[in-house]
Amino acid sequence: MNSANPSSKIYLDIVEKLRKMIEEDGLLPGDKISSERELSERLNVGRSSVREALRALELLGLIETRRGEGTFIKDFQEHRLVELLGTFFLQNPKIIADLNETKQLIEIDCLKIIIQSSPQAHLEELLHWAEQNKFDDDLLFEKIAELNRNKLIERIWRIVNSYSRASLNDRQEAGRETYIHLIKSILERNEPKTIQIYLQDIRRMSKEN
Repeated sequence: MNSANPSSKIYLDIVEKLRKMIEEDGLLPGDKISSERELSERLNVGRSSVREALRALELLGLIETRRGEGTFIKDFQEHRLVELLGTFFLQNPKIIADLNETKQLIEIDCLKIIIQSSPQAHLEELLHWAEQNKFDDDLLFEKIAELNRNKLIERIWRIVNSYSRASLNDRQEAGRETYIHLIKSILERNEPKTIQIYLQDIRRMSKEN
């Protein structure tokens, strides 16, 4: 019995081609993407297949269709739903604790992935950026999430981090040198040391508050 569905594979191929096209074109949230006809011609696939792939990307919250205007890259943080929800159930201490734990698990995974697979040049750029710019905890880990090759993990981190901020939980951040120390351990590809710095010197401070 053949478990592979040829039509599903074609459909997934189109979704991946669309994702790569968006990335290669440098499209940002709010930018308009090509019409179904233009995408069909560019990707050399049928319009019905393009339509199905676009629908999947819309369900994932990556794009949105505006009637009479076209299809646009979506910024899921453009509305205030997260902040609104924070007014309600995110006041529950147990939910906040679970949320912070989930955020930490995702960040640890991101750290492990970039240690294992990110090009050295990208890690050196991260260190140079950190040494030359002002940043906070959110901005640094946003860059770390972006560096990891698993884009689904990056998206999940962004969502969880948004809820974490909305919880109105006061968070004391580590000092700048601690963050620099973390990046240097990543550059060394020293996973145990990196995780130790993260848990003992960065997220330990979150637990104390």
